[in-house]
Amino acid sequence: MKFHVILKTARTAVIELIDQGLYYTNEEYEIYVDNTLYAKSNKVVQSIHNLKPDTEYSIYVKNDSETSELVVIKTDYEFVTLNVKEFGAKGDGVHDDTTMIQCAINSCPKNGRVLIPEGCYKISTLFLKSDLRLELGRGAVLSAFTDRSKFPILPGRIESFDETEEYNLGSWEGNPLDSFAGIITGINVSNVEITGEGTIDGCADETNWWNNPKVRNIAWRPRLIFLNHCNNITVQGITVKNSPCWNIHPYFSDDLKFVDLTILNPKDSPNTDGLDPESCKNVLIVGVYFSLGDDCIAIKSGKIYMGAKHKRPSENLEIRQCCMRDGHGSITIGSEMAGGVKNLTVRECLFIHTDRGLRIKTRRGRGKDAIIDGVLFENIRMDHVMTPVVINCFYFCDPDGHSEYVQSKNPYEVDDRTPHIGELTFRNLDCTNCHAAASYMYGLPEQKIEKITFENVNISFAENPIKSVPAMMDGADETSLLGLFANNLKTLELKNVKIEGYEGEKFLLSNIDNLIEE
Repeated sequence: MKFHVILKTARTAVIELIDQGLYYTNEEYEIYVDNTLYAKSNKVVQSIHNLKPDTEYSIYVKNDSETSELVVIKTDYEFVTLNVKEFGAKGDGVHDDTTMIQCAINSCPKNGRVLIPEGCYKISTLFLKSDLRLELGRGAVLSAFTDRSKFPILPGRIESFDETEEYNLGSWEGNPLDSFAGIITGINVSNVEITGEGTIDGCADETNWWNNPKVRNIAWRPRLIFLNHCNNITVQGITVKNSPCWNIHPYFSDDLKFVDLTILNPKDSPNTDGLDPESCKNVLIVGVYFSLGDDCIAIKSGKIYMGAKHKRPSENLEIRQCCMRDGHGSITIGSEMAGGVKNLTVRECLFIHTDRGLRIKTRRGRGKDAIIDGVLFENIRMDHVMTPVVINCFYFCDPDGHSEYVQSKNPYEVDDRTPHIGELTFRNLDCTNCHAAASYMYGLPEQKIEKITFENVNISFAENPIKSVPAMMDGADETSLLGLFANNLKTLELKNVKIEGYEGEKFLLSNIDNLIEE
């Protein structure tokens, strides 16, 4: 057995086993710290908590047949711990602990730790600061109020004094609009660690935030964690659940790590995306479990105003050893992607009972900077995913979504409003119990998708498939057992692609300039 230590802080280490399975290991194993059994686990990515700062530890793992080599680590230095209860926080589930916890955060020196111990702490918004370590101990719950009057508002756009620039704080679905501050909010902060075994509970339900979710009420709904123009942020170990809207929303932020998290929302909760990096660079998402009511991960870069103004793509993203369950899309690009998405790698992941595996949502009007390129999906297992790959260039979002301009399958002139999809590769996919279609890919006739490669892909359908719409576009009707559908591609490369259980034709191909089949 082999493993790597992929994250180390003053109090925590995270290990990742190599070639032992997708999210779950092939068999249970044991973790030993200083020759003492720490835990048994069946996860490929596993956190080790409650370590001491500035201390050496030896770690190894073993199962019934193998034992790893010994790995020695040294935890980071820590200066002081600030326990929020010493600042007056009650943790009794009744008292408003926002100000007391905020006081501890604001008072914390560099290399210090703010500790939230076991208890239920009622809060509204907590604001992060730079050089902060915030730890939620086992049994600690940050339980959010749902009274809108308790939450500050982040204005969407504030004009500069000379009227030549603007300051953007709030955001809603790709536009700079007034929104409530997130339950955890970071604005222009760097070097922050949010770690531990505790929970952040947004306490949203149909009686509060999820009631009339598409109607603005004072301001747009808050995220559970909102990171605006932040840098070098790590979120590890915790559980987030019942978010008013998107669970974790990094926005114009760089060098981010999301490690061994659990993100939970009911299947029918509205717009509760799991983790949505928007115009972010250098993002690592590893060992995260998703079960929620919308897209598990949605990679974005704004609508046309933000995309054209800032030209800030989301780029250099790696997602691995994650489990996506019950969402609309396991990994989604768009639909707010006017700034582009580049260099995305997804590997060694497990998709279960989601509507779609990879889901690309774009449309005319997203603009010339809306470029998707350099996407790789590799070593992915899907089970009961309705349609494994969906690329939809006619997504009917926004008020004009059903207009002739957006939905026409006839070519328009390529202009500043036309998006572009470059090269996408799908390698070593094992997709069982599919329902609607093997894959559904529909490019623009005037700007065809450059190249899609399927290599070593096995797709089989469920015995009793459920009909569904493979793509949210006009003309895509409910279907089941549909083969691989592709329209308007420059190059389609099919290498060792096996599809079983389909009805009709295996490949339904139209307007493919160059078909390579092996």
